[in-house]
Amino acid sequence: MSSSPGNLPNRSETELQQWQREGRLKVRSATGFRDLAEERGLETAYRKTHVVVASDAELTQQATLVLHLGPSDPPIRVRQFRFGPAEGHGGHGNTELVIPMGAGGAALLSALLDGQRLPLSIGGTPSQQQPKVELETELGLEDIPCGRLLLHRGISENGVVAVSSREGLTPTPWGPVLGPWTSALYSCRGPGSIGLSMPGLDGLGAGSPVLVGGTIGWVSGPGSGHNPGAKRSRNGHALGPGACCALQVDLHGLQPSGIRATRLPDGSSGLLVAIAAPIPLLNLSTAQRLTATAEELSAPLLDYGVPRRVRPCPASATYGELLNGSIRLGERHLSAAPAHSPRLAAEAGAQLEQMLLSGAFPLRLPLAPLPSERAVRALN
Repeated sequence: MSSSPGNLPNRSETELQQWQREGRLKVRSATGFRDLAEERGLETAYRKTHVVVASDAELTQQATLVLHLGPSDPPIRVRQFRFGPAEGHGGHGNTELVIPMGAGGAALLSALLDGQRLPLSIGGTPSQQQPKVELETELGLEDIPCGRLLLHRGISENGVVAVSSREGLTPTPWGPVLGPWTSALYSCRGPGSIGLSMPGLDGLGAGSPVLVGGTIGWVSGPGSGHNPGAKRSRNGHALGPGACCALQVDLHGLQPSGIRATRLPDGSSGLLVAIAAPIPLLNLSTAQRLTATAEELSAPLLDYGVPRRVRPCPASATYGELLNGSIRLGERHLSAAPAHSPRLAAEAGAQLEQMLLSGAFPLRLPLAPLPSERAVRALN
């Protein structure tokens, strides 16, 4: 073992895996580690902790449910379908359904996980090999051979605070806000979140195991809007949405307790997904980044009352203010509410801690890091 700053030993993936097998792995939540470092000092906290667990449960519409159904007799090729509350078009394979969350996918997923059987209506594109043109049936989760939930923006470094300069209610991706400058919704939980515990998401990459909706999922690569070059604070934390990664998870392993479907006022639907990730403390530098407080972390205020590609950003707010429920903008005080679930996030973190201690969760570094040179490009 080599030495890290402070003459403390660096750790390797192999050592952590061995300690896990031997039942000697020391696991702590991100909040618990920060509290211990404040009370006993960073070096003591590092010695007493091998892996830190961070977690999120953010609202998203950037997700897709992919269902691989069995063949019919005679065969059918899906042209369009309606499955319970969801509908869509085919073209992805003979009987493969691809359902965005906003098109009823969130409600469909929630119903399937609750054990409901739902009507499925398929209109087919007839051909010599797929002559069937209509199919009416009813399916439950046990009738679907294979399915996946794809989270195109599963984990991101930081979030935003949605506000509005417009009179009345203004819709945002996380729900309506009241303007002018009256209420705010913040998308990230701040300290304890995965992105603000792991600057650059440098501990995640293709092949990284992550707890998603109560079961083991995987990082598939960079996610939608991956922006590792975002502006950062002196300690390396993104000052707004930065790096992000996409996740995938097996449908049949998802637990209803880790998933919540939501209905937004504009008629679309979204999904709350509980996600937790391990952060191996390989050196003291990794541990140092976990000590940032709510007052040291911030998110930008974005004015959704102005429908522009680059929305006005009148200020930023610290997570200390956001967690206290009120932020200040000039002479105005805005009430702030979370557009995520702190309870679901805490439950996911606690579950991952137990799985790591029991050896039920694989402890491994990514097969490949997230790309560091990507940038968000405008669509003109």
